[in-house]
Amino acid sequence: MDMEISHETNNKENQDSSNMGQPHESLYLVLAYLPLFELLAMTQVCRSFKDALNNDILPWLNIVVDENVQKSRVSNEILMKITSKAMGRLKSLILINCVKITDDGLQNVVTNNPGIDKLHVPQCTSLTPEGIIRAVTTLSQHNTTLKTLMINGISKVTKEHLQTLHSLLRSDNYSSIDVEICPKCDEVRMVHDCPLETCERKRTTGSCRGCKFCVLRCEECRKCVGVDDEESEAACEDMLCEDCWIHLPKCCYCNKPYCTKHTHKQCVIPGSSGFVCEACYSKID
Repeated sequence: MDMEISHETNNKENQDSSNMGQPHESLYLVLAYLPLFELLAMTQVCRSFKDALNNDILPWLNIVVDENVQKSRVSNEILMKITSKAMGRLKSLILINCVKITDDGLQNVVTNNPGIDKLHVPQCTSLTPEGIIRAVTTLSQHNTTLKTLMINGISKVTKEHLQTLHSLLRSDNYSSIDVEICPKCDEVRMVHDCPLETCERKRTTGSCRGCKFCVLRCEECRKCVGVDDEESEAACEDMLCEDCWIHLPKCCYCNKPYCTKHTHKQCVIPGSSGFVCEACYSKID
C-alpha cells in the first residue's frame, strides 16, 4: 500500500515538474493588447511566448509607438523590422514623437502594408508634408481610404498641402485630419473651440475658435484662459487654468505642476513622497 502511494506521488511530482515554467494559457490571450515595447519584451520571457508571437500576426496589426514617454529609439530600420511582423496586413500605424522616422522610412512601411487605414504621426519632426502626401497617395492607389490622419507637429504644412490630402482621402469629412486652417491667423494648425458655453471670449467676440497661438487654452480642460480666468504656467511650460493648476500635484521646490500629458517627466527623490520637476532636479543634481 505504501509503495502504491509512493508511486502515485512520484508520478504527480514528475507531471508537475514537466509543467514548471510554462505560462498559463490565459496569458496568451492578453498578448494582442500589450503596448509595443512590452510586447517585444514578452518575446524574451520564454520560448513559448517567443514562438507564439512569431507565429501570430494578430498582435502586430496595430502598431503604437509613443516616444513622448521615453528616449527616442525607433529608427527606420527598427520600424521596418517591427511592422514586417504583420506580414503586409498592418491596419494602423501610430507614431508619436518618433523623431528618427523619415519620409523614406514611412514610405517603406506604407508600400509594404497598403491596407493601413489609420495613420497618426504627430510630432514626428523628421517627416515632411511631401512625405506624408506620398504615403497617403500610395494608400489611395491601393483603394485604401484612411479613417484618420494625424499630422500635428509636422512643420511647413501649407493650405495647398492640406487641400491635396483632403482630395486624396476622397472625403468631405474634414474631421478625418487633425489639423485645419485657423480662422484667426490663417495658418494650418490644430484648431479648438472652448468647451464652456459661458466663455467670456465667446460672449465678447462671438467666437474663441482658434489655434493655441491665437487663443491661450488650458492644456487639461481645453477652455480659454487669460480673459475671465487667470492662466498659470505648468512645469512643462504648458498653460493651465486656475482650477486645473490647483488640483494637479506640484513640484516640491518650485510648486509648479506638470500637465497630465507630461507627468512622465516627474523626477522622484528617494525618501520623498512628492516629485521634483526636471528643471529643479537639474539644479539639485
